Amino acid sequence: MTDISASAHPRGYKKVMRGLDLTLFTVCAILVIDQLAASAAIGPQAVFWWIFTMIFFFIPYGLITAELGSTYPDQGGIYAWVRRAFGARWGGRTAWLWWINVALWQPSVFILFAGIFAALFMPDLGLWIQIAIAIALTWLTVWINIVRLDVGKWVPNLGAVFKVAIMLVIGIGGFVYAANHGVANELSLSSMAPSWGVTLAFLPVIVYNFMGFELMSGASAEMKNPARDVPLTIAVSGILIAAFYLFATIGILIALPLDEINLVSGIVDTLRVLLGEGGIGGTLVILFGVMALYSFLANMVTWTMGANRSAAEAALDGNLPGMFARLHPEHKTPANAAVVTGVVTTAVIVIYGLLAADAEDLFWTLFAFSSIIFLLPYLAMFLAFLRLRRIDADRPRPYRVPGGQGAAVALGLLCMAFIVQAIVFFIYTPGEFDPAYASSIIAGVAVTVVVGEFLVRRAGRGNNRG
Repeated sequence: MTDISASAHPRGYKKVMRGLDLTLFTVCAILVIDQLAASAAIGPQAVFWWIFTMIFFFIPYGLITAELGSTYPDQGGIYAWVRRAFGARWGGRTAWLWWINVALWQPSVFILFAGIFAALFMPDLGLWIQIAIAIALTWLTVWINIVRLDVGKWVPNLGAVFKVAIMLVIGIGGFVYAANHGVANELSLSSMAPSWGVTLAFLPVIVYNFMGFELMSGASAEMKNPARDVPLTIAVSGILIAAFYLFATIGILIALPLDEINLVSGIVDTLRVLLGEGGIGGTLVILFGVMALYSFLANMVTWTMGANRSAAEAALDGNLPGMFARLHPEHKTPANAAVVTGVVTTAVIVIYGLLAADAEDLFWTLFAFSSIIFLLPYLAMFLAFLRLRRIDADRPRPYRVPGGQGAAVALGLLCMAFIVQAIVFFIYTPGEFDPAYASSIIAGVAVTVVVGEFLVRRAGRGNNRG
């Protein structure tokens, strides 16, 4: 495909994202260090669930996204695909949920950053100092979103490299540790067999950890060659991501007894067991801990880059309020959407700081609530894939999900089933169901959806939208 100049796009987007950038961007988006401890907390069963989810969800999801991203290289990604399939109003709803989930999720990541920072350097750091750190990181992320993409893209690029390095150290270190000290948790066929019980509370985390293939398509108009690069990026990054997740999870399970895996400090605890706490080992723990901290920032930069572009595109099309619409006059980055994200994230951090007893409580509450909001747009995306296959069947597809229409329908429905079960188990845990907790999560999701509906209808008032 011939490269075209920025002036070819009516909004002046500059084509700066190449194949390697997209691969690193996707690895940074999906390979999330902050959820690794949560997935390992399932226990040896996590190995089974990683493999099961990879085969029956991650691969089908990657195939579907490769077709959508290469066939419809529209700026805004998931928003644009749903708009094509179901009309402008549904596109606006999707963009809202896609954007607000990041604004709600970002506090949990930056609170986790502060918790790991405390574990590394200041164990007695108070909650409100941690909250101040989270707020500062929020506005650093806003600034990175506003600068030129060919500059800002290096934050997730470096983050991907750091994440891979950490995963390798945990995985290799785990096996070396086991050879010298034995394993902390038995890893046998019987211990890895799945069971129905409280471990299902963490199962949605594995589905969640595999999400993000579509994120790069939020910047489709800024890609050099999406028809070629999107399918190739998904194939390469998907193999790397699946391998590193499984490898690092086994490393944690080898090193830490299950009852010592802490959702906030689990990564640092693992590094200390594997590398030691003094001398060169202690220095390496600090080095890789700092790399992990950077990766949290890079992860949020990556997701806000995609979500803010979808929100800005929806607003520019008149499907979200104009407060999201303004682009930076020179960089053509989603400046207004980034600032609004910063304001919402800051407010959520302060509110939850008033409610949470400690960092782990704050982390999980924010994570569960924002994750349900995060998963809802995927139901629309998979439905959009099936509808576009039917109503736009003659459109040339640089990449097509193999197996014909029957396979496409089966894979789309399978992916939606995984999303639904993840949503259910974020709310309901067999054996440990908490009605008050479930009610608060459901109420929060309902309020978020209602607010979005109000904003979408207000933006579309006076227009005939479907």
